[in-house]
Amino acid sequence: MREMLSMIVVLTVLTAVSGGLLAAVEQTTRPQIEEQVLKFQKAPAIKEIFTDITNDPIQERFDVTADETTLQVFPGVLGSGQKAVAFEAKGTGFGGPVGLMVGINLDTDEIIAVRVTTHSETPGIGSRAKEDLSFVSQFASKSMSAKFGLKKGGGDIDAMSGATVTSAAVSQAAIAAQELYKKLKPEIVKHIAN
Repeated sequence: MREMLSMIVVLTVLTAVSGGLLAAVEQTTRPQIEEQVLKFQKAPAIKEIFTDITNDPIQERFDVTADETTLQVFPGVLGSGQKAVAFEAKGTGFGGPVGLMVGINLDTDEIIAVRVTTHSETPGIGSRAKEDLSFVSQFASKSMSAKFGLKKGGGDIDAMSGATVTSAAVSQAAIAAQELYKKLKPEIVKHIAN
């Protein structure tokens, strides 16, 4: 009986120490990971979305919060002087989350462009959502009130051949972006006006 109690105590101490170490490592590496994601995934997508801007969206980024929803927003001033924003929304694909950076013209409420930022989809099949721009170009110039679902479900978007689940994930991310934009636009506009 004593041996069993001593094993329980030892295992409890070991798991508590291991858990504490893992939490400390996670807290320490979180800022570096966020910086790497910004530099290597979000920033290239923003540069592809905003081709004619007069400011630096990465440096001017800000967070907005409404109803317990926080969103990192990258503001842009288009060459025409119109204001725009980009932000990331997520959908669920075959291999996990699919991140979609969505650029929106604040004056017209139209999508400028979208780019897939992160995914764990099958190479050569679902990964085409990031590599082949013909799929994501379907979202460009659409109003934020458009139907971003796939055509087989009554939406406006054609699925990629052989990658229906990934196509649905990108559409799901666009729908999530649509909802976030409708919910947070007043806060975004207020922040940009200041």
